[in-house]
Amino acid sequence: MIIKSLQLQNFRNYEHLDINFDSKLNVLIGKNAQGKTNLVEAINFCCIGKSHRTSKERELISFNQESAKIKVIAEKSAGEKKVEIFLSKNSKKVIRINNLSILRIGELFGNINSVFFSPEDLKLVKESPVDRRRFIDIDISQMSKVYFYNLLRYEKILAQRNKLLKSSFDSNQAMKGLDVWNEQLAQVGAKIILERQKFTQHLSKLANKVHSSITDGQENLILSYTGLQGENVDSLYRQLYELLDKSVDKDLQLGYTTVGPHRDDLKIVIDDIDIRSYGSQGQQRTTALSLKLAELEIFKEENGEYPVLILDDVLSELDTNRCNKLLDSIQNVQTILTGTSFDFDYPATKYLINHGTVKKL
Repeated sequence: MIIKSLQLQNFRNYEHLDINFDSKLNVLIGKNAQGKTNLVEAINFCCIGKSHRTSKERELISFNQESAKIKVIAEKSAGEKKVEIFLSKNSKKVIRINNLSILRIGELFGNINSVFFSPEDLKLVKESPVDRRRFIDIDISQMSKVYFYNLLRYEKILAQRNKLLKSSFDSNQAMKGLDVWNEQLAQVGAKIILERQKFTQHLSKLANKVHSSITDGQENLILSYTGLQGENVDSLYRQLYELLDKSVDKDLQLGYTTVGPHRDDLKIVIDDIDIRSYGSQGQQRTTALSLKLAELEIFKEENGEYPVLILDDVLSELDTNRCNKLLDSIQNVQTILTGTSFDFDYPATKYLINHGTVKKL
């Protein structure tokens, strides 16, 4: 899959933009605060339907403007995909795929796939479990609409259960209501956990292969899902329902749900050392890089073609050896890379970004 073109209108600092991309390496060069990240943010927005930088979509619309538009045209093995997103300060966003409006955001997933890598992702290993869960959820959602809708349903049920926990003064009365939510939460949560387990096992094998290459065979990387373990939905459902039932007293006291997939994590081990807590900065960065490169291979195996790889100012955060390892590994992947410079001996189509304007070099 390749992204052929991007058009912007009143998006961030772009009044108007129309840019065509090469099928291999595209490098966006410019000083800080010129609009490089804004450009790749727009592309990723058309892949997952939200910004990785803000939850307030009004901020995506240019100052003193009432609306904005993003249009991405991509070429896939199944044919061309055109995604258009219309943003307005006075109404909900509208998304069209090949000129047809979609009613649910989940219908966007899988049309244009991307792996997004930014300096924040280098913290993926050592930061909060929330970041690692989000990493897993975005990937699986791009490959499975069912998974995405299960996530939405789980969040709604969880919100209802937490609302009851916070508002209940009579524990006996609360128990009756909580049993209903416990059952629903366990049913959906079991499906989420099973998919995360499968994804983690697959990711672990691929990431270890990539990591071994980056470290010249010196380190062994293993990923595991930290949460309930089970071979099927029924087994996980029974376990999760029992945990939810046993946690009622504690949850009533705290006012929120303390068990479930919303509390799980991804364990990352190198040679028997949990590098989330004890790894060096170099190990943590190499691991983050391995995870992102393994993502590419998962998409290739699942869809038969690579997604677009977006690298937002990542090379400046990596040493020369890791930069070269990264660039060596993406020769067959369309890549859109941003940075203040590009001093590597790799063929690339370069663009100069200056105050919201783009010039091909």
